[in-house]
Amino acid sequence: MTVPDTPHTTPHAAVPPRVDPGLRAALDAELDAAVALRHALHREPRLSGDEADSRDLVLEALADVLPGTPDPVADTGAMVRLGARADAGVPAVAVRAELDALPVVERTGLPFSATGPAAHVCGHDVHVAALVAVLRALARAGADRVPTPVLGVFQPREEKAPSGAADVAADARFTAHGAGAMVGVHVQPELPRGTVSVRGGPVNASADEIEIEVHGRGGHGGYPHRTRDPVLALAEIVSGVHHIVSRRVDPMTAGVITLGQMEAGSAPNVVPETATARGTVRALDADRDELLAAVRAVVENTARAYGCEATLTVVPNEPAVVNDEALARTVARALGSRRADDRVNGSGTAGDDGPEVTGLVLDTTFRSCGADDFSHYGEHLPSLMLFVGTAAAGTTPGEGPGLHHPEFSPDDAMVGEVARALLAAVTATGAALAPPAVPSHPGADEPS
Repeated sequence: MTVPDTPHTTPHAAVPPRVDPGLRAALDAELDAAVALRHALHREPRLSGDEADSRDLVLEALADVLPGTPDPVADTGAMVRLGARADAGVPAVAVRAELDALPVVERTGLPFSATGPAAHVCGHDVHVAALVAVLRALARAGADRVPTPVLGVFQPREEKAPSGAADVAADARFTAHGAGAMVGVHVQPELPRGTVSVRGGPVNASADEIEIEVHGRGGHGGYPHRTRDPVLALAEIVSGVHHIVSRRVDPMTAGVITLGQMEAGSAPNVVPETATARGTVRALDADRDELLAAVRAVVENTARAYGCEATLTVVPNEPAVVNDEALARTVARALGSRRADDRVNGSGTAGDDGPEVTGLVLDTTFRSCGADDFSHYGEHLPSLMLFVGTAAAGTTPGEGPGLHHPEFSPDDAMVGEVARALLAAVTATGAALAPPAVPSHPGADEPS
């Protein structure tokens, strides 16, 4: 099983620029308002497909600095552009933030906690507020401080199909902006607080939903020999499926199979006709198609061994998030040490001057079998996902409430940390996309 090549490559600047000090100051001035926006979004979360209210809050927060009219996208999303017009022919840096929340009852106890059946327990409220702060800072300090236009994409439906990212990437209104690269960020409780992670290659897994339905012959629990028990067959299938990764996948690659739901029967003394299970199949650098084929073989053959029949239904969801290699090297150098590009796919450590740029320490090793529909952008243009750690000092990353947990909620200071990481990434990506400077007269750029 091999890692697929990224479909695009991006030239990168030999020496990525640091963030302009005036732009950093402009960003810091926006953080109080961004935190207030985060509270408003968090208090009134909206589920996938119902994000119009959240979108409107975002546009209201940007209304006094936007030079033009926002573009609608993917039904309940919006795009805002700063810098040269799309017809100027200069590629834009697109930046994605997700609008939707999850169908979870929050248990954080925060003064701005959601009280209904939805909650921002994946950090999307932090991502959105950080992107608003970055866009406002660019607008107030002058968008020309970044060498290319910037396109803010406030995307709906990250958490639920149909994928908002797939719809945005295929939308003519998005492609008309001529984005040359897409940047995203995600808070990550598996990383220490004060860390920003950037690396090339696969960083999040593909995720496909599966449903297994076993058909047998029902009957009386006291006469099992007269039945063909689908519950027993399904139990063996569940066990067999979970052995696939340990015995069919190269241990140097990553894949995960999880069956999280099982249903069967209506009474304790009745063998039912059917039994079902549902779950997900994830592949980071394992082969996605091989994993699914192995699941199908186990499901069908195990059921047959118990005198039953089984069907496997696969609902394709997200491909793996594969960071563009060249873009990752460029942004890693801008976020940390000049030496960081030598370690983008190795055991990277803190860059010597990383804290001067963002207040964050550079990591170049993190990746996970979480999934994100950000992957769809990478099928159309070079893309890069950053991860910013939330695990508090003195705690072990991953031990506290994690993503999607009812008690997960990064503190307000994370808005600034995410915003500074985004701003540095946008600056470096813009430099990579900008056309070479044209000398004012022949030989002007040559040494005398």
